Amino acid sequence: MAEPAYTVASDSETTGEEKSSSAFPEIAIGIDIGTSQCSVAVWNGSQVELLKNTRNQKLMRSYVTFKDDIPSGGVSYQLSHEHEMLSGAVIFNMKRLIGRVDTNPVVHSSKSLPFLVQTLDIGVRPIIAALVNNVWRSTTPEEVLAIFLVELRVMAESQLKQPIRNVVLSIPVSFSRFQLTRIERACAMAGLHVLRLMPEPTAVALLYAQQQQQMIHDNMGSGSEKIALIFNMGTGYCDAAVTATAGGVSQIKALAGIATGGEDFLQNMMRHLLLNFDNLFSSRGINEIKSMGLLRVATQDAIHKLSFEESVQIDVDLGNGLRICKQVSREEFEEVNQKIFEKCESLIIQCLHDAKVEADDLTDVIVVGGCSHIPKIKNLVKSVCKRELYKGMNPLEAAVCGTALEGAVASGISDPFGNLDLLTIQATPLGIGIRANGNSFVPIIPRNTTMPARKELVFTTVNDNQTEVLIIVHEGETEKADENHLLGYFKISGIPPAPKGVPEINVCMDINASNVLRVLAGVIMPGSQQPVVPVMEVRMPTVDDGHGWCAEALHRAYGSTLDLMTVQKK
Repeated sequence: MAEPAYTVASDSETTGEEKSSSAFPEIAIGIDIGTSQCSVAVWNGSQVELLKNTRNQKLMRSYVTFKDDIPSGGVSYQLSHEHEMLSGAVIFNMKRLIGRVDTNPVVHSSKSLPFLVQTLDIGVRPIIAALVNNVWRSTTPEEVLAIFLVELRVMAESQLKQPIRNVVLSIPVSFSRFQLTRIERACAMAGLHVLRLMPEPTAVALLYAQQQQQMIHDNMGSGSEKIALIFNMGTGYCDAAVTATAGGVSQIKALAGIATGGEDFLQNMMRHLLLNFDNLFSSRGINEIKSMGLLRVATQDAIHKLSFEESVQIDVDLGNGLRICKQVSREEFEEVNQKIFEKCESLIIQCLHDAKVEADDLTDVIVVGGCSHIPKIKNLVKSVCKRELYKGMNPLEAAVCGTALEGAVASGISDPFGNLDLLTIQATPLGIGIRANGNSFVPIIPRNTTMPARKELVFTTVNDNQTEVLIIVHEGETEKADENHLLGYFKISGIPPAPKGVPEINVCMDINASNVLRVLAGVIMPGSQQPVVPVMEVRMPTVDDGHGWCAEALHRAYGSTLDLMTVQKK
């Protein structure tokens, strides 16, 4: 059977074909691209259906191999053996690397992956390379993800017998807006248009809402509001959400997320088994990469077995006279990863606190994701929430089913039985604000604000006769501005000379239903009803990776003359 021909378009080009003349709306597929596994689902007219590849798999490994001239992803290509991942030609964990600069700790931890990850530590994108015909060839996480998405698209089109252009993707809660733009870029390169980017627990909340609505229909009841905590932990990320559900409407009351997951369990155990791990593999040569990979495969297999057994034997020959032979217990695994479990517990407690919900108020507790099978995770969530776990959904399929439901709703598909009468009221996972009062981060849209949202705050000048201000927009939760994600910056000029504190600089932030952020700023002088400087409107983010230093340089050079401060409420 001939391999399908793939066309990858740049995101700067028009990727969609002419609008279909069909009387039926185009259906959007839902995709859950996990750090290690991926799945695709679609609403088939009566229920959500997970699509299968040619090997009859619903869950596919998230990787792309470059060993031949034509790259192949885990959708169409079957690894002959797990050790094929160790050749240096296979790139995976794209979701952990996408949209991150080379100073990020997650990027540095990725240097133990069995392909080339190099950093200059200057705040630019890391160098990622695959071994193609014994030559290192550089690529980017977006390009790797785009290749994978092309295969998913071909698979979906083959099964559904129609072109696929629209998609709903699940994303981690902790993703910055810059990372979201990178996901959108990868989709555009694959010829896909993103209708929604849904935080993973939000997608699960939509599935939960449909299940509760179905129960009401089946029981002919009215149904009361149900409060659920959703805990999602996969290979790369850990998320929590509290949702209030009634009548098919799910309101996200709080979101919290961190870039911690099964990959961190794995790396902690690798370093535990081989204490001089970093020194032995510092050169990153092909032999070292293969040895790292061998240790990775053995450790990964042991962690999986420890979810069902009390202890496991690890016996692996890493080459160069280095061999590991050790018995590892579940208790030892939990002790080595104690800090990760503590982070998970803190995340749940924080989410409950942000939602202003007590554990006793919870109706259901839902645990999903690839790490949901780890006994310590399940026991930890049950302990904090004081409740048994919800058993009404497949933990590995919940997120993709939610994205497929959202895809049907966003596509305008109607269902005569009301199965798609669903609505998710989303919330902002991170605070968004500007730098003011020196290096302080002043949130304008706080975390967990219901979307769409429009909020504003008034600032003023810090110097007499100040005619310009620099608006630097950040996203995050840290009090210091420069420790948060930089989204962009712009300068307002032409402020009439006046004593400091007189001009009012009104900064407004607007997030629409599609999660597009616009920042508007105008200057009003006392006694004037209209802005004296035309209102500027900028869509964020505007900075590319590695260019944040420009804003820092501007602020260092002109911060004292272009700074602004918050106007205190009277």
